[in-house]
Amino acid sequence: VGLALGTGTDVAKEAGDILLLRGDLSAVVHAYDLSRRTLQTIRRNFVWAYGYNVALVPLAAGAFAPIWSVNVSPALAAMAMSASSLFVLGSSLALKRFKPRPLVPA
Repeated sequence: VGLALGTGTDVAKEAGDILLLRGDLSAVVHAYDLSRRTLQTIRRNFVWAYGYNVALVPLAAGAFAPIWSVNVSPALAAMAMSASSLFVLGSSLALKRFKPRPLVPA
């Protein structure tokens, strides 16, 4: 991963994978923490969406109707799918509230 400082040359800014806007190298630790939190959010959203689809799509399709006599209306299934999408969206938007951990001086 290439890091470029915002105080560097334009060529370095273009070549870097991550651009640190400040000249402070502590931003590397903050970028690392944010990337870990982002991966956790992606995994949590994937597990939620996958679990929802495995559990509720067959229920909405009527696969369990002969066994448990449970029928779900298409409107209710569509509302549940919208709620699942809103949950994933809300979980992703929580990254906007990310606060970097305070660094302990050495």
